[in-house]
Amino acid sequence: MLKNGNVKRRAGVRDDVLNSDLISATTLAKKYKVSRQTIVGDIALLRAKGEPIIATVGGYKYQKKESQYHGLLVCQHTSEETRLELETIVSMGGEIEDVIVDHKLYGQLVGTLGISTLHDVNDFMSRAEKGDHQLLSSLTMGIHLHNVACNNEEHFLEIKQKLSELGLLYLD
Repeated sequence: MLKNGNVKRRAGVRDDVLNSDLISATTLAKKYKVSRQTIVGDIALLRAKGEPIIATVGGYKYQKKESQYHGLLVCQHTSEETRLELETIVSMGGEIEDVIVDHKLYGQLVGTLGISTLHDVNDFMSRAEKGDHQLLSSLTMGIHLHNVACNNEEHFLEIKQKLSELGLLYLD
């Protein structure tokens, strides 16, 4: 494909991500009749040019400027308690933006999640349970962090309190 065609496709991809709540690389690849890897490359180039596109467990989304509150939770629990943690946060109206662990060799490892609904939780847990995958928290004895977006600080503190009651927060 000519260079001009690549630029046009990338502009289209950008618009598709901007105008969708969530869209997968596979969907975009089918639409533009290119490989999924080409779309992944297009997204990388768009990000490098400053487009705030994030990859979530369900696909790409445009990170719009929000007036939401963002707080950081420090959690520690078993892998069996992961579903309870995620369901608690989203059922209380929070969005789990990511998971972060501090690794001895690599430093901070971040996985973008974008989990905001029970459907997202089920999708994530299904892939974690059915695949040959390990949670990032398995590298750090269950200790991990989550950036959580919600309506305001009071709402965040309610989520944090509930996780504390359930024994899912890290206590030093």
